Amino acid sequence: MTLELIGDANDYLGKGLSGGRVIVRQPDGAPRDPAANIIVGNTCLYGATGGEVFLGGVAGERFAVRNSGAVAVVEGTGDHGCEYMTGGVVVVLGAVGRNFAAGMSGGIAYVYDPDHRLEGLCNRAGVELDPVDDAEALRALIERHRDLTGSARAAGILADWGASLGRFVMVMPIEYRRALAALEAAA
Repeated sequence: MTLELIGDANDYLGKGLSGGRVIVRQPDGAPRDPAANIIVGNTCLYGATGGEVFLGGVAGERFAVRNSGAVAVVEGTGDHGCEYMTGGVVVVLGAVGRNFAAGMSGGIAYVYDPDHRLEGLCNRAGVELDPVDDAEALRALIERHRDLTGSARAAGILADWGASLGRFVMVMPIEYRRALAALEAAA
């Protein structure tokens, strides 16, 4: 199932999402920059276990809190993004607020960080900041976001992919990395 909303959404969009696809984008010709416009409210993807979310704009606070399996692409987040996240993948194509990744114990976040601000905004207690480990998968998600939302920001990043890739930071929980390594060693 695909739900496409042309306009804005309020808090808790995708709460408990367990499959399907949600797309939120602004109307064609809207006179505002999606990368600077809040398009969904707070606490979106709370407790999501699966599915995909593509947001052609910025999410409010606590985006993807307790996400445990959904895949999401967003053009920016407020404070506390990916808080207590236990699984899934989140791609942020713009700025994040303070306390990003607090309590994050699983999943992976990729943040476009050309101004090198993430390190000062990320709660580093349980995560490491690294270069991207799977450029193909990241590119595919950004392409899908561009195609589904019409995102000019995604199109710009993809147009200069060689330079853009180096501006992404992978946020990886330390214990999650250890668990993945143990599973790989056992296999």
